[in-house]
Amino acid sequence: MKLKIKISDIIIIFLVTGLTLFSAYSVYMKPRGISQVLIRGQDSEWAFPADAKETITVKGILGNTIIRIENGRSWVESSPCENQTCVASGCLTKQGQWAACLPNNVLLMISGNDKTNEKSGGDIIDAVVW
Repeated sequence: MKLKIKISDIIIIFLVTGLTLFSAYSVYMKPRGISQVLIRGQDSEWAFPADAKETITVKGILGNTIIRIENGRSWVESSPCENQTCVASGCLTKQGQWAACLPNNVLLMISGNDKTNEKSGGDIIDAVVW
């Protein structure tokens, strides 16, 4: 049993190899987005670069929540809610972290790419790995 390789077989092999290389480049080598601080209040939304220096007063159901952004860190400085869980959540510095004042309907979150992740060249794992 002898296999004959045809020109169409070679073309298909090159196309599949090229598509695989292009996909790998698109996923792993393209530049990533910049980290942003997203703030959502009752009636409005804001987006700031993670390295901004801002103090934002967000109007909520119960009153004003004050959010600070400084030196790549973001946090809820004060809020009119009773339990103050949002204030106790501390500083947010990495992509995917968030703090919410649910009674006041205010959300603070970091989206985009993590700067420490870019510098280290690898993924930072913050969950259980099997």
